[in-house]
Amino acid sequence: MTAIAIIGAMDEEVANIATALSNVTVTEEAGVKVVRGTLETNKGTAVNVAATVGGMGTVNIAATTQHLIDADQPDAVIFSGIAGNLNRNLHINDVVLGGTLRYLDTDMRLVGQFKPGTADRPIEEYHSDDRLLELADQALNDLNIHHIVGIIATGNYFVDDPQKVEQVIRETGADAVEMEGAAVAHVAARNDVPALVIRALSDNADTDYEDFKTFDISEYADTAAKLTVNIAKRM
Repeated sequence: MTAIAIIGAMDEEVANIATALSNVTVTEEAGVKVVRGTLETNKGTAVNVAATVGGMGTVNIAATTQHLIDADQPDAVIFSGIAGNLNRNLHINDVVLGGTLRYLDTDMRLVGQFKPGTADRPIEEYHSDDRLLELADQALNDLNIHHIVGIIATGNYFVDDPQKVEQVIRETGADAVEMEGAAVAHVAARNDVPALVIRALSDNADTDYEDFKTFDISEYADTAAKLTVNIAKRM
């Protein structure tokens, strides 16, 4: 039976995913609450789903991703969340699928030497799986959500002013910026597990963190849950 690990941005999202599952269990492990159950696909088969909230930043999300890979042996990892918009042709609530994921604050000449890179050929970036990107594109079209396959930049700091935005665009050419996506793709690649990173645009990377904390993103939680379940049903 196919197994899928879903890492969400908020508890409401995971709770909404749980409503689509059968035989649901909830356990506390590795510092996170994991919801598990089965989902009927569009083909009439069943997939095992493990869903949780990963935590902010590259270390938290990497630990969560590795735990789910070890515990559930998934055939795919899907990570959804929000990001700051860096692309003038995109708007709030549009979605960027992480075709390419690049670290902001990492010397890839060193880090890129490790799998899937080598000492002789260090990698510079990570990628979502082509098949998962195709399934996500179909699901987003079904939900009438404007989206692109683009570049997502990941760093362990909050981007909230024009100088930082300019720096991120200059260094990565990114369409969106956040704090976890590259780490999910990185860990998945080390484990030979296909991954998909999905980011809805919450602001234009111009919101002070104290204001950002007050954002009501409950509507996004519902949309994200519908999207990830829609993708999982296509597998």
